[in-house]
Amino acid sequence: MKKVIILATAAIAVGAAAPAVAADLPARTYTKAPAMVPSPIYDWSGFYIGINGGGATSRNCWDLLGGSPEGCHDATGGTVGGQIGYRWQMSSWVFGVEAQGNWADLQGDNLSLDPGSVGNQNRTRIDAFGLFTGQIGYAWNNALIYVKGGAAVTDNQYDVFFPAGGALIDSASETRWGAAVGVGVEYAFAPNWSLGFEYNHLFMGGNDVIFASTAADHINQDVDLFLARVNYKFGGPMTARY
Repeated sequence: MKKVIILATAAIAVGAAAPAVAADLPARTYTKAPAMVPSPIYDWSGFYIGINGGGATSRNCWDLLGGSPEGCHDATGGTVGGQIGYRWQMSSWVFGVEAQGNWADLQGDNLSLDPGSVGNQNRTRIDAFGLFTGQIGYAWNNALIYVKGGAAVTDNQYDVFFPAGGALIDSASETRWGAAVGVGVEYAFAPNWSLGFEYNHLFMGGNDVIFASTAADHINQDVDLFLARVNYKFGGPMTARY
């Protein structure tokens, strides 16, 4: 009986002391949820300017007017130049316009196949070209792929030597307009800076070219361009996305 009374008394004492102990404990603290931090994405919108360089090859076929075909040759060499343009981005789609101008040193020649011109060496040289194009692209953050198309212009010099590698006996020059299509990829590797690689094909068609001697050839031309490009874009490179 005494044990029961002792146990009951202890239980009552513990129950009475519990509120006092709880009152002495520190209040429960609540941790605030971390704020959402926006992740930056690259914005391709804005004006840009850049430089480019690479190589090119041009197919040129001469046909003597009033005579027979004189044959074809590839004018190959290097090129360097610059571009300026503007892009605007809508969601992941990127639209743009661009003007590009390049110095070039593309040269090639062949021996004339015309029976009346045996021993003549015909040479084509492209000294410069320009592109005026529109672009449509798709961006994955700071990576962009695009297609382009528009107008192209080449500055051409035509020379005839006799015998092959000998004296210059005839020449002509022209500025020729045509069309251009291309495809490119570009990667923004730092704020406002991007590196790209581009291929363009220039459809320059055929023109009748009158030489200094009044002889004339119908010359067909097209050009393939392989370029590396570096661009600097003006304006903020990033926008926030949650």
